[in-house]
Amino acid sequence: METQTSAINYLPIVFQMLVALGFVVLTMVLTHIIGPKRKSKEKLSPFESGIEVVGNARQPFSIKYFLVAILFVLFDIEVIFMYPWAVNFREMSLEGFDGLIEMLVFMGTLLLGFIYIIKKKALDWE
Repeated sequence: METQTSAINYLPIVFQMLVALGFVVLTMVLTHIIGPKRKSKEKLSPFESGIEVVGNARQPFSIKYFLVAILFVLFDIEVIFMYPWAVNFREMSLEGFDGLIEMLVFMGTLLLGFIYIIKKKALDWE
């Protein structure tokens, strides 16, 4: 028995989306209309954990911080991909060397990326 999809089948989804969107818009409009409108210098100033604001927050700093953070996330995610292989190592070793070869290729690619980062001196702090 084959069912045909038609536009009427998507009507509940469209209705739910319209209700959700309507709720969001209604809530935002009502809070804007009903909410208090007391503006003062103290209320409009930025609040950073109770510390008084000193200087400009837009001071430039070294891109090395961002680079190290991105590289950490990149290599951290690659390590996460090794976890399923380590958990299923016994089952894969019984079937042959396919799992081992695949992991060696993955680790080789990871090592090549790390060598590239070292050659580009991305982790050197001067």
